Formats: sequence, C-alpha cells, structure tokens
Amino acid sequence: MGAARVVELSAQQARRVAVRAQLLTAQRPTDVLDVVRHLGFLQVDLTSVVARHADLALWTRLGSTYEPEDLEELVGNGAVVEHQAMLRPSEDIALFRADMDAWPGEPPLREWQEDVRDWVAANDGCRREILALLRSEGPTAARDLPDTCEVPWRSTGWTNNKNVMKLLECLEARGEVAVASREGRERRWDLAERIHPGDPAVPAEEAHRALAQRRLRALGVARPRALEAWHEPYDVRDVGEPARVEGVRGLWQVDPTLLEEADGAWRGRTAILSPLDRLVFDRKRMEELFGFDYQLEMYKPAAARRWGYWAMPVLDGDELVGKVDATADREAGVLVVDAVHEDGDWSPDRRARVDAELDALAAWLGLEVERA
Repeated sequence: MGAARVVELSAQQARRVAVRAQLLTAQRPTDVLDVVRHLGFLQVDLTSVVARHADLALWTRLGSTYEPEDLEELVGNGAVVEHQAMLRPSEDIALFRADMDAWPGEPPLREWQEDVRDWVAANDGCRREILALLRSEGPTAARDLPDTCEVPWRSTGWTNNKNVMKLLECLEARGEVAVASREGRERRWDLAERIHPGDPAVPAEEAHRALAQRRLRALGVARPRALEAWHEPYDVRDVGEPARVEGVRGLWQVDPTLLEEADGAWRGRTAILSPLDRLVFDRKRMEELFGFDYQLEMYKPAAARRWGYWAMPVLDGDELVGKVDATADREAGVLVVDAVHEDGDWSPDRRARVDAELDALAAWLGLEVERA
C-alpha cells in the first residue's frame, strides 16, 4: 500500500477548519443538545465574572435564543450528565464505562495510580458507608456524608485532608457514584446507576477511537498525539487525514468533512469567547494555528496582568484579534467594559463589529454596557 495522502493546508484554511469545527461561523446552530453533542463536552466552571463558562460557550454559538434554563433542563431530564467536571451527552457515558471498570487504569500502572488505588482500598469501610447512605437517602452533599477514612488524603495543595471529596471523585471515576445536581457551587451525589443510562460498556479500544473521532470533529485540526490531561484524556490518534499546516512544523490530523468550506463560501462572524473556550483552551495549538498571544490571568497578581482578570479572546472571522476585559455588575445592571485590547491595527468596521457583539452580550445578560 502507498503512503497516506497528506493534506496541505494554508494557515487560513487551517484556521477556518478550526473555527467551523467549533460552530463559530455565521451559520449558527439552533439546538442546545446538538451543540453539546457536537462539542463533546462543556467544562464545568462556575466562575461568573461575566457568565458561567458553559452558558457563555453556548451563547457564543447559539446567540440570543439561548437561555441558561435550556441547559438546566437538559441536566434535569438526564439528557446531559456531569462526569468528572464535564457536562456530557448522557449517551456518551457508555464510552467511558470500560475505563471506569478498569480504574485506575490498565496495567502497568503509574506510581500515582497505584497510590490512589491503595488509598481507596485502605478506606473501603468509608466507601461502603457512603454507598449505603446514598442508596437509602438519595442525592446528598459531600458535607453530609460520613468521613470515616482510616487513612487521610495527603496533598501539598488545598485538597489535603479533603477525604470525602477525594473519595467521591475516585468513586465517580470508577462509575460508582455520580453528580445528581448542583445547588450553587455544591455538588449533590447519588449512586451512578440512578444517574447514568444503563447502556452497556463499549469495549475500550472501540470507545477510545470513537472519542478520538469526536474530538477531531470538534477541533477540526489537531495534533495526532495531543498532550493528555485530566479533562481531555484521549488524543485524536490517526483518525481523519494527516495534514501539514503552512508555517507550522510537524504533522496534524484534519477532519476531511470540514475541508470543503475552508476553500468555499466562507462566512465568518465576530464572537467574544470564554477564556475556557475550546478554540483557545489548548494554548500551544492556539498559538500555532492563530498566532495569538493569550493566557488566563485570573491567578496572576493584579500588577502582573496584561489584559485583565477574566479577559475574553475576540474572534473576528478566522482570526483571533484581541481581548475584552469586562465584568458583569448585576447589582448595578451594567456590563462594565474596562478595556478592549486590540492586537494590531483594527479597522473601524472591526471595532463596530466588536462593539455590536458586546451590546449583544450585555442584552443577553439583561445589562447595559458601560465602557470605561
């Protein structure tokens, strides 16, 4: 057999594939569940400087027709479930069951996996008490569950001695408990069998490939060996077609179904993105494809910030062009725009498009724009 065809992408084509894959072109989607299914997941982050990430990500794609109650309804009726701090279509849980069954992983285990396995085993009595209480009482907050751990959770960070929380997260990863709901920032836990659909596990290799395909569908163009992380543990492998991107070293994988519009009738739009949006979340990929200099600065001292605590990237067409530093002051009824950081020279038309998007964001929040 001959060598696989390598798609040659211009820098603009690669950007357009990525933007189209993230549903950020002028052709907006219309259904909330369809968007969640296409993106694969929405990260649960309750920071609401402007709006919660999941709501902002959905508004950015759906526009003014989206209301946070739409997502809450999907969670309430079980169409969307929270799993390991991600909101996912409930039918996708079957793709994680093999990994749940193999928790903490297929051998050979890494040292940290062995440590976590041994810690859960050492606290099996507490585990059994928690499961029994959930079975009898139903959804329960972690603070109302017994901490009878014989071996405390040790960490150099804030999770030190957070025994029940860490045990619940381990039991979630192995498919024994699940988040039933949230009240504010507090999770309420129940037995996974009451929350997750009863679909049988998809075999691990088949499931991992399906997840790789979904990731590539959502990203459009990605490295074949993406850096593994807790929130997104599957690379895109060899799904799609190998590609080279103009001006960027190494090979990528591209979703061939997205190539046609990269050359065809492209219609972009202006969007103000959550700092956690998947178009920009992988900062290395963002820099390679878009040449965009950006990082979330909420964890930096105020004096060290260049763009702002929750500065939001600005997409205009197929380019990332700046950052908006804004805060929703709900008591005052205003969206305070402290700064609009322009990368390069903006045309009057670009400024007008960004201003219009800020007005639309404020209107969706039920606020007025107040420009500093």
